[in-house]
Amino acid sequence: MTDFTKRVSRRKFLYTTGASTAGAVLLKSCVGNPSSETANVPVPVAIRDAPETTAVKLGYIPIVESAAMIIAQEKGFFAKYGMTDVELSKQATWAAARNNVTIGSEGGGIDGGQWQMPMPHLISEGIITNGQKVPMYVLAQLNTQGNGIAISGIHEGQGLGVDISGAADYIKSFPSNEGRKFKAAHTFPNVNQDFWIRYWFAAGGVDPDNDIDLLTVPPVETVKGLRNGTMDAFSTGDPWPYRIVADKIGFMSCLTHELWEFHPEEYLALRADWVDGNPNATKALLKGLMEAQQWSDDPANRPELVRICSGRNYFNVSVDILTPPYEGGYAMGDAKADFKDVNVGPLYWTDPRGNVSYPYKSHDLWFLTEMLRWGFHQNFISDFDTIQRIIDQVNREDIWREAAQEAGFDGIPSDMSRGVETFFDGIKFDPTNPQAYLDSLTIKRI
Repeated sequence: MTDFTKRVSRRKFLYTTGASTAGAVLLKSCVGNPSSETANVPVPVAIRDAPETTAVKLGYIPIVESAAMIIAQEKGFFAKYGMTDVELSKQATWAAARNNVTIGSEGGGIDGGQWQMPMPHLISEGIITNGQKVPMYVLAQLNTQGNGIAISGIHEGQGLGVDISGAADYIKSFPSNEGRKFKAAHTFPNVNQDFWIRYWFAAGGVDPDNDIDLLTVPPVETVKGLRNGTMDAFSTGDPWPYRIVADKIGFMSCLTHELWEFHPEEYLALRADWVDGNPNATKALLKGLMEAQQWSDDPANRPELVRICSGRNYFNVSVDILTPPYEGGYAMGDAKADFKDVNVGPLYWTDPRGNVSYPYKSHDLWFLTEMLRWGFHQNFISDFDTIQRIIDQVNREDIWREAAQEAGFDGIPSDMSRGVETFFDGIKFDPTNPQAYLDSLTIKRI
C-alpha cells in the first residue's frame, strides 16, 4: 500500500510554500479567524482569479454537519470571494441528495454539497447510482464529531454504554426473550453513521449483520422510532441527542467522540464536471467555507450560529435544543456522567489533532477499508489497489491546499495522512498498513 505521507508532489509542495505576492497582498485581510463585522463586506477579486460563475447549488441535511455551509451563506463569506449566487437546497434524505446530484443542477438537482463518507466515492463509481457513474471530487471536511448512539429508554440499566461487552448477551437474547431481534438503525447504508454503530456493536462482541436487525431510517424518524418502540438504538447526529434525553425518550450510550476522538465526519463534495469547468469558483467556494469554519469555531460566535441554524429555513428546531452541543454540553442519561467540554461537540476548523477542514486521504482510506471489512459492494471494491485508485480520483486535497494558501490561512497540513488513528477499544488504524487493521478485527466479513 502506498504511504500517503510520501505522496505530496514537488509541484504541490512548491505551491504551498509560497503564494504569489499579488495574492498575498490582496487576501492578507483574510488571515486567521474572520470577524463578523467584516464577513459581509466583499473584497476585490483579481481578474485572473475571478470565479467563472457566481452560482452553485449545494444540497444539505439539517444537522450540525451543514452549519459551516449555512454560515458561509448567511454571513456573506461565499459572497466575499465572488460566489454571490450560492443556493443551499435542503434535502429530505441522503437518498434524495444522491438522486439530485446524479441529475445535476441543470436537470433540477444539485451540483454537490454535504455528504456522508464515502458517498462521493460510491457515486463516482456508479455503485449507488444504478451503474451511472457521476465523477465527484471531495474538497473539504465539514466538521468533526457531533454524533452519538441513542438508546430507547426501555433499556436503561442494561449496561449499554460505550463498551457493551457486558451487555452483549442481553442484546443477543432478544429473539428468545422478546420474540424479535434487537433493532438498530442508521440514516444511509454503508457510510458514516452505519460505520459508527457497526464499530460500536462489533467492539462489544455483537455481530451487526447476524445478532441484530440493522435498518436504514430517514433522519427525521430518529425521535419517532425511539419514542414509539420501533427502534432500540439509533446512530444519530446533533441536534437529536439532546432532544432524546431532554424529552425522556431515551439516553445516549455514547458520543462518537468516545469511539474515535476527533474522527472525520461529513464532507463537501461536488460533481467533477462542475469543478473542472469552474476552477476559480471552486476555490472561491472553498475560501468562503474555510472562513465560515473558522468563524464557527469561535465561542463568541456560537450563539449567533445557533440562532441562524435553528431558524425555520434551516434546522427548524428550538434554540434550547441546538445550544448545548455547541457548548459541549451533553446530558447522557442512564446514570452516565454528563459532558461539559466544547471539544466533544462539533468542531469545524481545528481540533486538538490539527486541521479539521483539510480532507486527509488517510481518512478516505479508513472509510473504504470499512467497505472491505463488511463486504460492501464486493464486485466493485475488493482490494487496496482499487481503493487507492478511487481515492486518487475523488480526493482533491490539492484544490483545498491551493485555496487555503491563496487565502493565507494558517494550519495547512503538510501530509495527506493524519497518521495512526486509535479507537476506544485499543484497535489502531495505520494508513501505511491497512491490512494490519483488518487482521486485528474480530468481527468482519472479509
